Amino acid sequence: MCCVLCRRVIVVLLLICPFVLVGCPAKPAAPPTSPESGSALSGGASTDVEDSTEMDEPAVEEVADAAEHQGPTPVEPTPAEPALTEEPEPADEPATTETPVAAEPLPTSVMLGDESLYAGVPGEGPLSVEEIKTWLATPGIHESLSVTLPLGLSLGQNEMKGLDVNPLTRAKIELGRQLYFDGRLSSDGTISCGSCHDPAQGWAAQTQFGVGVDGQTGNRNSPVSFNRILSGPQFWDGRAESLEAQAVGPIANPIEMANTHDAAVESVKNIEGYRLQFDAVFGEDSVNIDNVGKALATFERAIVTGPSPYDYYADLKPFLDQFPSEEDLADLKEDDPDLFAKYEAIKALSEEHPMSESAIRGRDLFFSDKANCTACHVGANFTDEKYHNLGVGMDAEEPDLGRFVVTGEEKDKGAFKTPTVRNVEFTAPYMHDGSQKTLEEVVEWYAKGGHPNEWLSDKIKKLDLTDQDKADLVAFMKSLSGPFPQIEQKRLPE
Repeated sequence: MCCVLCRRVIVVLLLICPFVLVGCPAKPAAPPTSPESGSALSGGASTDVEDSTEMDEPAVEEVADAAEHQGPTPVEPTPAEPALTEEPEPADEPATTETPVAAEPLPTSVMLGDESLYAGVPGEGPLSVEEIKTWLATPGIHESLSVTLPLGLSLGQNEMKGLDVNPLTRAKIELGRQLYFDGRLSSDGTISCGSCHDPAQGWAAQTQFGVGVDGQTGNRNSPVSFNRILSGPQFWDGRAESLEAQAVGPIANPIEMANTHDAAVESVKNIEGYRLQFDAVFGEDSVNIDNVGKALATFERAIVTGPSPYDYYADLKPFLDQFPSEEDLADLKEDDPDLFAKYEAIKALSEEHPMSESAIRGRDLFFSDKANCTACHVGANFTDEKYHNLGVGMDAEEPDLGRFVVTGEEKDKGAFKTPTVRNVEFTAPYMHDGSQKTLEEVVEWYAKGGHPNEWLSDKIKKLDLTDQDKADLVAFMKSLSGPFPQIEQKRLPE
């Protein structure tokens, strides 16, 4: 009887509460996050804060609607005995750290003057080895650059020199920048390339002659080191056939850096930061004087002047000539709206960088037969890159014979290379011997026809210029000044 009653109780219990013997069902796993959610699992985090917020937090109305459809949350009964089925193991939590994303490669098409080329390795203070290693791993810095020139210089785009044998790369420009400002190339650590070709002094030196180790001076003024990408042979007499040859010349000059090439190379080799860069740029065990020259030349080629007021005016001048009246401009606007828009943009730039009326008159004189300045100062960089005897210094007891010492040709006696007149207002004093202190003195020299001598250039003639003409020519030369790029000078390897 007891057994029968027990069996009946068990049957009733099974009908009333099946969970007592079989346990509670397992809680279903959460559904996988959809790719649109922007979670770490999707790998597609939103970059728009507002969009991300909308996706992660549904509107209040949507939450309420969902609750109504789901109905009341069921309450599970507490089991009387341990569950007979095992709970599933929790899924691994998604990683909270994001995979580092490689930096975008630096662009390989660039206009010279872009200051990213001269900013140096990011950071402050002396360059550490770790900073240099990180820099050398930057995507794109070892790629050859395809370069264009800024407005004005762009007229010489097809005349760039040296890129076929010594291509520009960002890493090489940066290595050259460091060497350019590093006094450790000199015998006593006091003189760098930047000492005589100083960005703060028009990339030249505002002394009559360059000043070297122990205060020694030579007998020639420091030439400028900008716009060299349009220049072939270097120095006043053209004795260096390339910028690479020029760059290492002062290192071994006893009155400039007063070092030897071997000693300078050894100094560079002893600096780990330099060794790392030479190996990355030129290959292993590549610290030698030729590669020092290549790096320096690469940096110097990258230094260019930006557009000047003259360049903006020259860009506008064809419109002024073709459409001289308001009526002509109105017709242009109606007939060719795109060309008119281009005119307006060019006009705005010219007005933002204006030439004075005096400078415009000086421009007309400069290009005229009356002043004849373009007999030598021609092209995008306003120099013919040739050598002329102007009579400067030829009245000395032992005159500097200039180009003649290089060629041995009689016609080259007293001849010196034509300098650029871009940014010339910043590079006083003037002429190969620094004998003329102002642009006014230079104009007077030409006006009087130079100093007569047996080898005087046939391009030098006495000029019939008024005082106003002379002032206008000076104003024009000053209108050829464009911005220099900002250069990091102090960040050098430890």
